[in-house]
Amino acid sequence: MKRVCLLIGLLSLVFVTACEKQPERIEDYFLEFATVLKSNGEIKFALDNRKILIPKTSTSYDGINGQRVILDYTPYKADTVIVNRVTDIFTSTIAKNGFPIRWSTDPVKIQSVWVGGDYLNLIIEIEYHSKPHTIGLLRDFEFSQIDLYFSHSRNDDPPGYPQTMYASFSLNSLRNANASNSVPFRFFINTYEGLREFRFELK
Repeated sequence: MKRVCLLIGLLSLVFVTACEKQPERIEDYFLEFATVLKSNGEIKFALDNRKILIPKTSTSYDGINGQRVILDYTPYKADTVIVNRVTDIFTSTIAKNGFPIRWSTDPVKIQSVWVGGDYLNLIIEIEYHSKPHTIGLLRDFEFSQIDLYFSHSRNDDPPGYPQTMYASFSLNSLRNANASNSVPFRFFINTYEGLREFRFELK
């Protein structure tokens, strides 16, 4: 009988201890591409679905208006969020001239490419060692259809290691006078498997 009582006591102790030591639940968080909206010193973030996020408290981030970022945030209440981290990404527009003279075709590895928030967004992998690479988006104006070419130059960077690069190019210059019309275009990018073509639509 003593052994039974002792066993029951130990089991009760283990159960209580297990309940007391349950790990705390990690809060949900999201990583999304966003655009910085800065006005009168206050910063908000516009997601690509047009939703505006408002930081719960002031953040140490001091970016410029229109900068594209990777936003790490935790939902708080309605459109208010807790900003965990903000990381700037390469942000640019379509070059007004330069194709094909300035088109550099050093290959990249594509992780993802999509249109969102009136931007052409890319996650690519480059081989980086020590010299800054140059990227851009060029348009071929020779034809009536819209053809965009991704330009990437290693600038004689020695062989190195794979590194992920994020980029967003504004597509607002493609808008017609009637902004309600969608704008189809082709996007070309040189990879290790050759030149790839993507067909997109700016809505």
